[in-house]
Amino acid sequence: MEVEDRLARLVPHWIEHNDSHAEQFAEWAGKAREAGLSAAADEIEAAARAMKQANERLENVRGRLPQAEGQGHG
Repeated sequence: MEVEDRLARLVPHWIEHNDSHAEQFAEWAGKAREAGLSAAADEIEAAARAMKQANERLENVRGRLPQAEGQGHG
């Protein structure tokens, strides 16, 4: 399998995986805040934002893949 084909499969998986983690981070940040762990909650929320930023970059990758361009994603 060529690199482009492999990336075309991996990138959407990574995005979905990161979205799932970001949701978990938000849930646990809330639990941490309720438990009086506001500093920990702040860091977890920052991690969730970083995960979303990573997904923005991965969306850029998806748009630059040759297969994506041919499928109207680019």
